[in-house]
Amino acid sequence: MGKSKDVRITIALECTSCTQEETVGKSTGISRYTTRKNRRNTPTRLESKKYCPYCYKHTLHKESKR
Repeated sequence: MGKSKDVRITIALECTSCTQEETVGKSTGISRYTTRKNRRNTPTRLESKKYCPYCYKHTLHKESKR
């Protein structure tokens, strides 16, 4: 019998530079990656450098709010 609160959750990582450029109106979209994290081991928001196809470079991706 598993617990109702899952330890591993699925999260979305969003490009930080795309969200900043969105206010200017130059961005064509926002790069998002999905991954899983352990809620007990990493209670803080996850940050990772990933490739953004809209910026054409590796940028910082942060865990998005739900």
